[in-house]
Amino acid sequence: MVTQKDIDRINELARKSKTEGLTDAEKAEQKELRVKYINGFKESLESQLSGITIVNPDGSKHKVKKKR
Repeated sequence: MVTQKDIDRINELARKSKTEGLTDAEKAEQKELRVKYINGFKESLESQLSGITIVNPDGSKHKVKKKR
């Protein structure tokens, strides 16, 4: 799960990369935080979508399924 502290650090690194550049260690940290953020976003979206039921015009219902 991504915390507000992680998001703040992502933004801090993004600002620093635009102004003065990042060290290799900071680039690695930024990449790791971005991956963590994206994975958290995907998990949240999948959780929301799993609770959705589609009702067709004929009255039949079905859950949203994950496409692969």
